[in-house]
Amino acid sequence: MNRFVILSGCSGGGKSTLLAELQRRGHTVIEEAGRRVVQAETRAGGHALPWVDMMAFLRRALEMARHDHAHAPRDSRQWVFFDRSLIDIAAALQALSGDPVLPQVQSCRYHPRVFLAPPWPEIYRQDTERRHDLEAALTEFERLQHAYPSLGYTVSLLPKVSVAERADFVLSALAED
Repeated sequence: MNRFVILSGCSGGGKSTLLAELQRRGHTVIEEAGRRVVQAETRAGGHALPWVDMMAFLRRALEMARHDHAHAPRDSRQWVFFDRSLIDIAAALQALSGDPVLPQVQSCRYHPRVFLAPPWPEIYRQDTERRHDLEAALTEFERLQHAYPSLGYTVSLLPKVSVAERADFVLSALAED
């Protein structure tokens, strides 16, 4: 069974808080490639930032996400949770460039069930690494709702409940698969 589980969805939908809870419960969490690219580029004074050069940003993030997938622990009896995935980045790159990027990431498989955080305007916050507004986050969410099923994944929307209840929901759903 593939133990690589994707938590994705709307920016500002509570994914990071949920991932911190799952990590606290003993699971491995792979941090979002996009945020790590932003942090590295900001430190280095680089240009591969979404608000400077989106194409360069997405290419760097895709490279990092491929590396994450290739080097994630495979012998764990615990779940390995990915904060977003190659698919998120490929879908954004495809939307921006018009090139068929999604088929290029099909060989990097994850667990067949993907958890998407729905838009949650009450908790959405911009920060130094998330400068886009809620409207852009909603567009991203719609794109992901189509991208994952197009590659054969089953999408489960995360309920808008406490972080502990969300973690229980994810782990229960995975136990049933």
